[in-house]
Amino acid sequence: MTVNIDVKGETADAPAPIQPAGPNDRSFSPVNVFSHTVLIGWSVLVVVPFVWSLIASLKSTGEIFGDSPWALPKKLLWGNFSKAWEKGVGDYLGNSIVVVVFGVLGTMLFGSMVAYVLARYEFPGNRFIYYLFAAGMMFPTFLAIVPLFFVVQNFGMISTYQGLILVYIAYSLPFTVFFMHAFFRTLPTSIAEAALVDGAGHATTFFRVMLPMAKPGLISVGIFNVLGQWNQFVLPSFLSPEKPVLSQGIATLLGSQRYENDWGTLFAALTIAMVPVVVVYLIFYRQVQAGLTGATLK
Repeated sequence: MTVNIDVKGETADAPAPIQPAGPNDRSFSPVNVFSHTVLIGWSVLVVVPFVWSLIASLKSTGEIFGDSPWALPKKLLWGNFSKAWEKGVGDYLGNSIVVVVFGVLGTMLFGSMVAYVLARYEFPGNRFIYYLFAAGMMFPTFLAIVPLFFVVQNFGMISTYQGLILVYIAYSLPFTVFFMHAFFRTLPTSIAEAALVDGAGHATTFFRVMLPMAKPGLISVGIFNVLGQWNQFVLPSFLSPEKPVLSQGIATLLGSQRYENDWGTLFAALTIAMVPVVVVYLIFYRQVQAGLTGATLK
């Protein structure tokens, strides 16, 4: 047996060697194997259609529906993107960018303010208001289409940017308040109290102290709002028929394929719709992970 001699002359047993991972290792437990299998399957379901759409956007209709739909294109037809742009995808994309940018900014501003007040201040009706926002996440959007249409029409905002932006903000507030409420409760109260003692007002404390600390949570919920508003179809279909967004434009192109039979252009339009949100997520995915961890594990 190997022994170690310390500086006092006493003997001590050597530490036991590290055993290699075996069948009893937790990484091979049934739960982990099952969860990783589900995640791999889900990744395949998400990635495969995206990759296939990218490949199909550079093909002709004959190649897309040919004998080898998964084969690489014989010739890269970049003209499909120019055709999609000429059919109005550029205008649809511009409308979507304007509405989503201002809709997400408004949602984050008002949602974080409401969540901060509900998380940090005790007053009569606090929990009731919070539960109202939580209940808003369970309300199906299509049930409110008819009254919402008349409300927007009475304000003269049908087919306008401001009408759709306000509706997007109202649509996204429940989840934003619910998420940011949990995140603000994890932040240390002592920092806010120190700012108030130093003479900062409530607004200054929120905008200059607490809001910067909540940056991971803001980025996380912001990504979810971008995805939700970018892919929204029901609301703009009823509230903005004369100024369509990208999801409406793609639906129009899909309907026209019955007569034009130009599927490469359609997949090019789908690629234009998918790539921006994928790029945004790839840029901020670390912040998204940090925000989700901070809101759930702290």
